[in-house]
Amino acid sequence: MKLVMAVIKPFKLDEVREALTSIGVDGLTATEVKGYGRQKGHTEIYRGAEYAISFLPKIKIEVAVREDLAEQVVEAIAGAAKTGQIGDGKIFVFDLMNVVRIRTGETDADAL
Repeated sequence: MKLVMAVIKPFKLDEVREALTSIGVDGLTATEVKGYGRQKGHTEIYRGAEYAISFLPKIKIEVAVREDLAEQVVEAIAGAAKTGQIGDGKIFVFDLMNVVRIRTGETDADAL
């Protein structure tokens, strides 16, 4: 099993969710986060004063999948989240050792 974690631009969440649903992903977790990468934030002007915005709003998506589906999930997220602009995000893939469905006690792939 794999845990696929992606950090994307907020306005791309619906497109990513639709792409994942189309390949058979049943659920995901999305969290509003803030961060920066190579772009190092940006500056905005408000009432004539310039402000540095160091942390930009992002969405972190986490999806637990069977190992054979992980590559498709990565491709779906990358395709749906890409704008071609700086700050599109990153995708991380982790090995997932154990999963337990709390309600039924099912484990591993059965719990997904």
